[in-house]
Amino acid sequence: MTTIAILGAGQAGSVFAQVSIAAGYDIVIANSRGPETLKDLVNNLGPRARAASVSDASAEADFAIVAFRYTPNDILPVRELAGKIVIDNNNYMIWRDGNFPEVDSGLKTIHELRQEQLPLSKVVKAFTHIQFHERFPIRNSNDMLPAVVRLARPAGAPDRKALVVSSDYPEAVEFVIRFYDKLGFDAVDNSPLSESWSSTPGTPMWSQSVDGQSREELAHNLERAQRLIS
Repeated sequence: MTTIAILGAGQAGSVFAQVSIAAGYDIVIANSRGPETLKDLVNNLGPRARAASVSDASAEADFAIVAFRYTPNDILPVRELAGKIVIDNNNYMIWRDGNFPEVDSGLKTIHELRQEQLPLSKVVKAFTHIQFHERFPIRNSNDMLPAVVRLARPAGAPDRKALVVSSDYPEAVEFVIRFYDKLGFDAVDNSPLSESWSSTPGTPMWSQSVDGQSREELAHNLERAQRLIS
């Protein structure tokens, strides 16, 4: 049985745990405050979830998701995540994060910086443009579901949506494509990480992210992106 380490227990991490368990995975969730603070969350998630320290969760998992924003002084479990695929669902938002000169100048993307923090892991940008909260504005009761649940469809459905995946490791891309499929989404490969700027906030594909887009629409919108360098 595959076990996922979810590092970060905010809204994204908590919802990601729910959909992963529903898809048949076991999860070990961790936050910066310690496993004792996650008792209620784990109880609500059920028997396939448990809490652990960041280092223990990382060591025990088959792959991991980093569900918190990038900061230069992050101290991550490099050794425990060595050789493992690590999904990063962070976005660079200046209003929240401040400015990172390497990103603003076009020298690197935020996910390349995350890869530098985890030099022994295979970092993948994924789940960055799908909401882990309810739709706004709400139009009907279905809109109260997180988009990662609301927009999921079985393979072959005519209205199936696609999500971007970017990595410097082809095997990590293939892994996430299969993972997307299991959760109800197609994929568009936008590798390597140096190209991941074209799926960031403010790009053409981003304007369609609330209600999703097909594989063809997403690929077209990625091609339309223009990099703004300051």
